[in-house]
Amino acid sequence: MYGFTTRDMQIAFVAALPLIYTFYKLATRSTPLPEILFKFPNDQTNVPIPADAPDRPGVVSEYRPEMIHCYCPATGRYLGRFPASTKANIDVAVAKCVAAQNVWKSSSFADRARVLKAMLEFIKANQDDIVRIACRDSGKTKVDAALGEIMVTLEKLSWTLKHGESALRPSKRPGPSNLLIKYKSAEVVYQPLGVVLAIVSWNYPLHNFLNPVISAIYSGNAIVVKCSESVLWSSTVFADFTKTVLKACNAPEDLVQLVCPWPTHADYLTSHADISHVTFIGSKPVAHRVLAATSKSLTPVTIELGGKDAAVVLDEYQSSWDDCSALASVLMRGSFQSTGQNCIGIERIIAQPKAYDALKSVLAKRIPKLRLGSVLDQDTDIDLGAMINSSRFDSIESLITDAVSRGATLLYGGKRYSHPIFPLGSYFNPTLLADVTPDMPIARAELFAPVVLLMRAATPASAVIITNSANFGLGGAVFGKRGSADTESIVRDMKTGNIAVNDFATFYVCQLPFGGVRDSGYGKFGGVEGLQALCLAKSVCRDAYPGISTSIPPVVDYPLRNVKVAWNFVKALNTASYATSVYEFGKNIALLLTNLKA
Repeated sequence: MYGFTTRDMQIAFVAALPLIYTFYKLATRSTPLPEILFKFPNDQTNVPIPADAPDRPGVVSEYRPEMIHCYCPATGRYLGRFPASTKANIDVAVAKCVAAQNVWKSSSFADRARVLKAMLEFIKANQDDIVRIACRDSGKTKVDAALGEIMVTLEKLSWTLKHGESALRPSKRPGPSNLLIKYKSAEVVYQPLGVVLAIVSWNYPLHNFLNPVISAIYSGNAIVVKCSESVLWSSTVFADFTKTVLKACNAPEDLVQLVCPWPTHADYLTSHADISHVTFIGSKPVAHRVLAATSKSLTPVTIELGGKDAAVVLDEYQSSWDDCSALASVLMRGSFQSTGQNCIGIERIIAQPKAYDALKSVLAKRIPKLRLGSVLDQDTDIDLGAMINSSRFDSIESLITDAVSRGATLLYGGKRYSHPIFPLGSYFNPTLLADVTPDMPIARAELFAPVVLLMRAATPASAVIITNSANFGLGGAVFGKRGSADTESIVRDMKTGNIAVNDFATFYVCQLPFGGVRDSGYGKFGGVEGLQALCLAKSVCRDAYPGISTSIPPVVDYPLRNVKVAWNFVKALNTASYATSVYEFGKNIALLLTNLKA
């Protein structure tokens, strides 16, 4: 009797590897991606400052109010100027989208995936240039841009390529529970809405531009992106290379349009009759205007506003608090990434007594060591970049001064920073403010700055009360024992749309539906729900079996021959359809048949 040894099977497997690999390549082969030829602008060359530019770095000039001026917030270097979009420009942009989407709406998932794959490969291959452009326009560091711009965009592309088609396939539904109409099938199909609008913020110029573009393209829509005037220079670059990718993939390059009107024309854009959906990222006052405008056209809106995210640290998180440097590193990354200009960054650390004392000691030593500057212009190590501008410095300093007057302890920072090399840069000192209490205005106001607030909580229950005392609810975090009752109680009771356990903001990277509650807005983008939100969810009901369809019994056909008999028939029909016992079903079927013959 012959048999195969383990050694024989190993040799056979190795010998078969070339054949297996050949079959794999045949099964997964696809059309080679096109070469993307794009030239990034040189941001190192000083652009001449025109006579009509603002006297100091700023987007608007009294001399030419129709122009938007662009400056680097880290150095004050002039980057260029662009005309603000007019109503006529908006009409042209929307019309181009309409025409392009009429073609694109019939595209296959393979067509859409090809664009996303080309975009993913382009971004990977051009990280240096893309990061340079994002840093120059926003003032952030290259490390912050690599994490907050590149990584999350690549993840969005990769996730959509892997899971987008399954999210948008027709969804089979259970159909009727009525026993007598079980011959009906039910499904939901997802069809493109048409032209969607994304109004995005300045803090992540690459990601905030491409995030809605990726979802729009893959769901078969065209998109108009309204960027912030603060990052129009980089947004123009990102829009240009997006169009280059679309064209190279034989997709309509007009699918994506960039506009940047002044607020006087913003209402015209948001209420435009050809816009089918609006995603707005910004402040609450502007959200009110957007909603007022979209109400005229009954356009659905997803609103993502500010945050006052809390990281709750329980004493149970560590058995010993002699060393909490690893936790401090996570909290500092959550607090200082993009110089604190992160909607889901950590603004409050709410800790139980042991954790509070340990963190206070470590943070007080590490935060003063953070170095500020322009990573593109200094040959030294830089930890924090600039803020987008200095317009909120007075307010932030005032809130810190007020908190100190109410009993808070300023351990470091608290004021703007005058950079010795870049006096026109917008820098704020990294700040640590301890002994903050919920009644202080600074504990309830969104700072969007490199400011960490330390707040003490006696118990997990009191930590939740402190967390919920600010009327925001975008993100949050809890650090505790995995699966413990206290940890899970905070997950359950924190009033927020997103929460990370023993980490910060990972819910965003995980492509979960993203959105907040209360003053942080409503609705979701991201993940399955985000793709489906850009589609018409069309409900479709069909006959499940051939030859079986609805017919109207004569007893209830118009005109009714006998109202009393018709009533008894329908009453028996309803009771039999939702019967909870065999007896009830049989009895009412008999009544139904009796009245059917009457």
